Amino acid sequence: MRHERIDAGPTTLSTKLPEIAAGRDAAIAVVHDWCPTFRGGERVLAQICKQFPKAEIFTLFDFLPAEIKEQYFKDVEFHASPANRIPMVHKFYRSLFFFCPFLIEQFDVTGYDAVISSSAAFSRGVITRPDQPHLCYVHSPVRYAWDEQFSYLQQGKLGFGPKGMLYRYMLHRLRTWDTRTAHGPDLMLANSNYVRSRIQHIYGRDARVVYPPVALDELPCVEDKDDYYVSASFLAPYKRTDLVIQAFNEMPSRRLIVVGEGQQSASLRALAGPNITFSGFLPRKAYVDTLARAKAMVFAGCEDFGIALAEAQACGTPLIAFGRGGAADIVQRLGSSPSPTGVLFKAQTVDHIKAAVDRFAESGDMITPRACAQNARRFSEENFDRAILESFEAVQAIHTVT
Repeated sequence: MRHERIDAGPTTLSTKLPEIAAGRDAAIAVVHDWCPTFRGGERVLAQICKQFPKAEIFTLFDFLPAEIKEQYFKDVEFHASPANRIPMVHKFYRSLFFFCPFLIEQFDVTGYDAVISSSAAFSRGVITRPDQPHLCYVHSPVRYAWDEQFSYLQQGKLGFGPKGMLYRYMLHRLRTWDTRTAHGPDLMLANSNYVRSRIQHIYGRDARVVYPPVALDELPCVEDKDDYYVSASFLAPYKRTDLVIQAFNEMPSRRLIVVGEGQQSASLRALAGPNITFSGFLPRKAYVDTLARAKAMVFAGCEDFGIALAEAQACGTPLIAFGRGGAADIVQRLGSSPSPTGVLFKAQTVDHIKAAVDRFAESGDMITPRACAQNARRFSEENFDRAILESFEAVQAIHTVT
C-alpha cells in the first residue's frame, strides 16, 4: 500500500465535475467542529455533504433547528458528542474548548471508507486508520490558540491572575495537541490565501486554496442602490464592528445599517449615533435584500475568508474592508484593478475607515455593481464542488493498492 502526503501546490481544475463513482458511493465520515447556527462554516459543511450521498456528520455540539436540517441536510445523519447532552450547554459550549480535543478523539470513524474534516479548531484531530483517506478543509488554524491568543485574552479581561494563567496554560496545551495532529490529513485545503499562509507558518505544511461556496442563484445583482451603507456579521469583538460604528458616528450625514446579533449587541447599540440602525438577525430574503440595496458593505475585521463579503459582491454591492485576511482575495482593489469592486484600508482604525469611505464616495462610476457580481462568480458552488471532488480523488489515489 502506498501512503504519502500530497503536495498541495496549485492544481488545474477540469471544466466539468469529475466522475468519481467510487468516491460518490463511499461511506464518508464528515467531521465538523460544532454546529451552533447555520453560518459560513455550516454552508461549507452542507455543500460537502451534497457531493457524498452516504456522508454522515460527526460534530461536538449540534444546535441546528429541524427546519435547517430539512433544508440543507436532508437525510444526513448527525452524531454529536456526549457533551451535547449537558443541560443548557448551548450557552457555554465555547468555554469547553479545553475538553474538545479529548471529545473529538472519542468519535470512532475508523469503519468508514474515508474521512473529510471541516476544521476551524478540533475536527482535524479525529483518529483515523493509517490506510484511511483523510481530506481536511481548513477554515482557520485555531485562532485563539495561536497569533490571536493575546487579543482574545485581552477581550476576556484575562490578565496574569489565577484565572488568566489557567487559561494561558490550557491554550498552551491546545497548541501542543494542535501541532501534533496537524500532519494527520493527507491533504489540507485552505479557504483563502491568508489561511494558506497561516497553515504554512504554524504547521509547516502547504495547502490548496479552495474558496468557500457562495449560493449565487440566491443573490441577484441590484444596480439601483439606496442611500445607506451596511455592516453584516456576528457581533463579536474580533469583527471590529465597534470601529465601523465609531467611524459613522463621525460621519453623521451617512446612514449605516448593522445586521446581526452577538455578545456585543448591547454595547454596540449604546455606542451608536442616530444615523445608525440595528436590524438584528434577518431572515434570508430580508438579509439579501438589505445587502443588495446598500451602497457598500463596510467591514473592519480580519476574516479567514468572509462569505458575507463574497455574498455582498454577488449582490452587486461594493466592499470597503480591512485589507488583511480573506478580503484581499475577494476584493478587486480600487487603484490596482481595471474592474475594481471595492476599497481596502491598511489599518483597523476609525480614521482609516473614514478615509476609505470618502475614497469610495469619490470613486464615482469606477466601481460598478456589474463588476462586483462578475467578480463573485469565482466563488460559485460549482467551482467548490469540482475542487472538493478532485481533491478527494487525490487523497483516494495515495491509498490505492499498487
